Amino acid sequence: MKLYRFLSADDTSAFCHKVTEALNKGWELYGSPTQAYDAANGVMRCGQAVTKDAPGVYTADTKLGEH
Repeated sequence: MKLYRFLSADDTSAFCHKVTEALNKGWELYGSPTQAYDAANGVMRCGQAVTKDAPGVYTADTKLGEH
């Protein structure tokens, strides 16, 4: 099955660690990263899509973070 996740967080090193952890678990970058200003909270937010091929059949109950 092909899995897709969109990772997002404030623009801090924590976001980079989140993406790095996903890459080290076999996820691959999908597309370009994105960044936007969150006016409600006064911070920049970052996002990055990642994908992964995994065994099994996808269902809505699939726990993406466990792969």
